[in-house]
Amino acid sequence: MLSYNFKYELKLLLRSRWIQLLSLILVLLFGFAALNGREKVVKRELDIEAARQEVRESDEMMLKLLDSVERELEVSASPWTIPTNPMAVGNYHPRVAAMDPQPMAFIATGQADLFTHYVKPTVAGDDFALNFTEMTSPVQLLFGSFDLAFVIVYLLPLIIIAFSYNVLSAEKERGTLRLLAAQPIGIPQWVLQKLGLRFFWLTVVVLGCLLVALLAIGISPLSLAGPLLLAGLILVYMLFWFALAFLVNIRVGSSAKNAVALLGLWVGFVLLVPSVLNQLGSTLYPIPSRTLMINEMRSLKAEMTEKQDEILDNFLRDHPEYALNDTAQSRGFYHRYMASQRLLKEELAPLVDAYEEQLQLQQEWIGRFKWISPAIAIQESLNRLAGNATDDYMRYRAQVVVFAGKWRDHLMPLLYNNRDFTSEDYTDLPQFAYVPNRSSSSAAVLSVLGLSIALILGGVLGYRQGSQKDTVLG
Repeated sequence: MLSYNFKYELKLLLRSRWIQLLSLILVLLFGFAALNGREKVVKRELDIEAARQEVRESDEMMLKLLDSVERELEVSASPWTIPTNPMAVGNYHPRVAAMDPQPMAFIATGQADLFTHYVKPTVAGDDFALNFTEMTSPVQLLFGSFDLAFVIVYLLPLIIIAFSYNVLSAEKERGTLRLLAAQPIGIPQWVLQKLGLRFFWLTVVVLGCLLVALLAIGISPLSLAGPLLLAGLILVYMLFWFALAFLVNIRVGSSAKNAVALLGLWVGFVLLVPSVLNQLGSTLYPIPSRTLMINEMRSLKAEMTEKQDEILDNFLRDHPEYALNDTAQSRGFYHRYMASQRLLKEELAPLVDAYEEQLQLQQEWIGRFKWISPAIAIQESLNRLAGNATDDYMRYRAQVVVFAGKWRDHLMPLLYNNRDFTSEDYTDLPQFAYVPNRSSSSAAVLSVLGLSIALILGGVLGYRQGSQKDTVLG
């Protein structure tokens, strides 16, 4: 019976031109989405490389100035920009703290259209005020980015619905269900076979289109583990929607009702549940006002400006290693400013921690309930695979803050010990290296797979119970 269904289903799909139409649609969707994602990655790489090139050119000028000063030659530069001053190095020659794109970054934009991918921390800057956002078109934010994740999470379920909503109801409406009832196979098993065969053919088409898209952007599917994991996520997500179609075909009636039910479930799982969870997270764990933090920072700065001498004395008392060559005559603007900045950071730490804590609570809230919707679980897994998830940017931000402290702490001893920065010190300057997140998507895969199996079992058991009830009533 299975071999007959296989041949019959293939002939039916070929005659109705479903396979040809699906292949054309999916090739266009996957190809355009992959090219669009790759274009964004290339732009990101060019922006980062331009920033690094700017730093290299700045370093060349700095080394030339240092060489001229060390050879006691006259230089035509403002006194506060001459790099013998460690604060001039820290402010005018910062390093690039960049978040380089991961190999699979093209599959999902994630948070990449909200956050910048590089910053240049300075010694006089505020770690907590570092700007990690970038100017983005509000229209683009409203409609999102057309990437592979959008095609997989939003559009692929609609194709599956159109491909499977009337598997059983069409037989009823054509009057051929009575002939099928004479065959030695139950209705649930027959529907499972038909949907299984359609799942097989759609899998072949989807993986073929994915292969073409990867080759089109110059990525070998066998060179990375990412494409295999991407294929696994796609197949599990497709299985969920075919399992949902099986349940609806078994439990609901006509083709029109099946289509409405499946589209309603698509709206619920893909649009409604994520929006409700996000809104509830924002309501239950509101983020403190950033404007309030900035205002408090300004008021504290004004207050500390009036007490900079007292703050500097206390700072040097607490850090005697910075006071080896300290004299009243050697104290300048940066001596007082850097001491007040450290005290300002300590004073604002509770407010900044509250901001970060509420943001973390929002993410944990969504993480606890994301399994309600497979769309959320798969979207998050695709974002993580691309290296553009919220966790990745929070990790990047934390690493930048640590590097900013390292950059400042490296130059502060030179400042307080009144020691010039020399060309020999250049090679010892700290460098930033982003360490990406290596989290796994196995939990999402297992949860969606388990939910799919539960839907199939629920459909089979529900049909049997309904048949027994009809037999008893009859």
